[in-house]
Amino acid sequence: MLFFYIVLPLFVAVGITLISSKIRRDLIGWVAFSVPVILFALFARHIPSIASSESIQTTFSWIPTYGIDLTFILDGLSLIFVLLITGVGALVILYSIFYLSPTDSFTHFYTYLLLFMTAMLGVVLSDSIIVLYVFWELTSISSFLLIAFWFHRKNSRNGAIKSLLITMTGGFAMLAGFLMLHVMTGSFSVRTILTELPQLTEHALFYPAMALVLLGAFTKSAQFPFHIWLPDAMEAPTPVSAYLHSATMVKAGIYLIARFTPGFGGDMYWFWVITAVGLVTLFWGSFNAVRQNDLKALLAFSTISQLGLIMTLLGIGSAAANVTGEAKALYTFALFTALFHLVNHSTFKGALFMVVGIVDHQVGTRDLRRLGGLMRFLPITFGLAIIGSFSMAGLPLFNGFLSKEMFLTAVLSVSELPIPGGAQLGWFIVLVAWAASLFTFVYSMILVFRTFTGRPIIDEEYKIPQEASVGMLIPPSILATLVIGLFFFPTILSDYLLKPAIDVLVDGGSALAPDIYAWHGFNTELYLTVAIIALGSLAYFLLKKWRPYYQYIPSEWSFNNLFRKTLSGYERLGERVTTRYMNGNLPSYFLYIFSFFIIAVGVTWFVVDPIAVTFDSPSSITVYEGLLAVVMAAAAVAILFAQSRLTAILLNGVLGFSIAIFFVFFRAPDLALTQLVIEAVTTVLFLVCFNYLPEWKVEKLSVTKKVRNGLIAILGGLTVTIVGLAVNNYSKFESISSYYEGSYELAGGRNIVNAILGDFRAFDTMLEGLVLFIAGIGVFTLIRMRQKKGAEPRENQ
Repeated sequence: MLFFYIVLPLFVAVGITLISSKIRRDLIGWVAFSVPVILFALFARHIPSIASSESIQTTFSWIPTYGIDLTFILDGLSLIFVLLITGVGALVILYSIFYLSPTDSFTHFYTYLLLFMTAMLGVVLSDSIIVLYVFWELTSISSFLLIAFWFHRKNSRNGAIKSLLITMTGGFAMLAGFLMLHVMTGSFSVRTILTELPQLTEHALFYPAMALVLLGAFTKSAQFPFHIWLPDAMEAPTPVSAYLHSATMVKAGIYLIARFTPGFGGDMYWFWVITAVGLVTLFWGSFNAVRQNDLKALLAFSTISQLGLIMTLLGIGSAAANVTGEAKALYTFALFTALFHLVNHSTFKGALFMVVGIVDHQVGTRDLRRLGGLMRFLPITFGLAIIGSFSMAGLPLFNGFLSKEMFLTAVLSVSELPIPGGAQLGWFIVLVAWAASLFTFVYSMILVFRTFTGRPIIDEEYKIPQEASVGMLIPPSILATLVIGLFFFPTILSDYLLKPAIDVLVDGGSALAPDIYAWHGFNTELYLTVAIIALGSLAYFLLKKWRPYYQYIPSEWSFNNLFRKTLSGYERLGERVTTRYMNGNLPSYFLYIFSFFIIAVGVTWFVVDPIAVTFDSPSSITVYEGLLAVVMAAAAVAILFAQSRLTAILLNGVLGFSIAIFFVFFRAPDLALTQLVIEAVTTVLFLVCFNYLPEWKVEKLSVTKKVRNGLIAILGGLTVTIVGLAVNNYSKFESISSYYEGSYELAGGRNIVNAILGDFRAFDTMLEGLVLFIAGIGVFTLIRMRQKKGAEPRENQ
């Protein structure tokens, strides 16, 4: 049933699109809401069996020739993610029903959201690396559509394009890494690959594959320096931000790192790269969150920081795969904390995004410079903001406090671990983590007190705010309840979800998993927390004194500026290159094509063994074939001296029909019929189209250009002739023609040509048809969207 679970949102999304015009618009959201609710219940019923170290597997044959199957596995690790995807997804859709205005396109929104849900479920449940990659890129496409939902806004379009470029670039790199893993292990199964990887550390592709997989994970999870797409993605509707950027899409990279930790985790490069990148991301995100004036931008950088925290813990815990004893317990502790904070972050950050959405929806702005004193008008929202922000700051009575304390324990233990450089770098890691936690406390206080306390700032352009509707308050209230509930009852989460997930990452991990409790006595972690609260409070009260120093950081040094300059540089380079060869002169285009062809084939001859051309056993040539060849040669030469287009078209037709006759001579009637049809249609089309062109004028070229063109024409013809003659005696590679002779047994087709087009190269044929389909949709859309005569153009906002 796992396959059904994955495709259910997709089927409902298609159904919503088909019946949207026949049902009330306000019912579409409730139909979409039922999908994650049902899926959450279906997945939740497997919690007892998964907690007993069982797993559920579904397999369908997809491409058996290459050993690619649709295999989906539900285990302890994937169970955490599917519950987050469906649980938070249900709350986000419920929130969206009351958040979206009647003028928004409900159909498109819920279709994109359900499509994204299918993609995320496929990512975390797929056992095939190829299937995982397909769903991985589907998350990028669906998130692009969601981020650009308000496409009439320029910032929305730019944010969507940036996220697509960065995440899909990382996705392509990850695909290359996956293919290397297949070459190394001979399997597409994630489980098989993870089993064999620890024995392949000396393989030449081990480290390149590791680097490419990490690149895919870092770009998707907005790790430094690829984090720049996440703040711009906040142009999406707030429900999208609450879903994609707190609980699901950005967690895909976290999932990938966790899933491949048993295979790569024993290598120190994996350990240090993930730990270092996570630590830098943790600090940089929290450092930049303090300077933000937009509430969603503040939450975006806080998300970057929290993702860096989880990534740091995964890096520290990754070495648990190949150690024993006390060190194994310390590494496992870090992995356990990473999963615990992953769940906690989804709860408090999802609630905070919804709180910010309520403020924006009820007040009309997210700008901190225009906010203040909202606790008088939005008391329930204020309470939810306190719960979410205090949990994010790591204060007691909230689940964030538990995982933050465990995080400090994990980084403190680095200096005690038996790793190269651990003793020297351990306290540096602690210092950076503590500084990042200090900034986290400050921006958490900014979020609450700058927004909800102080003197109310009510501009005339904004209405006096009122508390949100019950429908908008229920989802963040449920998440806030979980924030508090997990503080008092963390054992339930640990026993049923976290420990089974640890068993997937570490052999016997559940036995090494720590017990979660709030009081650890007077220890270093407690002193660090007290220092964070004390200095953080002081820093918040003195915020106006030191925050202005942010303006001295040169904006041209930012990665956003580097990204913009890189894109603009590519655009200018592309424009210069294009204008040099796209001159509108068709002979010039043929000149480039044939020159490249001649050079490519010539270089190939010199790189590989020379192609032998012999005339030892030429095929017999009949009189009719010889006469037909003479006729074709005469027609081709005559085109050069044609004085009108009509003459050139007729001579060109002679060439085409002569080729059809050659197919008859060679006993290929199907090709002859195809050639006759194509030649007849193209000749008629040429006659019709050329009738509207101006009179044919013979182009006057200099002697130099005539010699150049003639030389290239002769070399092109000579190259093709040599290749044709060399094929008869070429033996460097075995001919593939014998393989296609079994087309009936392999593909069920007696016609080899049709079998090649429809089965052997089915993907190529399918993609060709897809390109035509997309082009047709584009033309149709442009025609439908053509502005009426006299209508004013729509300006960008």
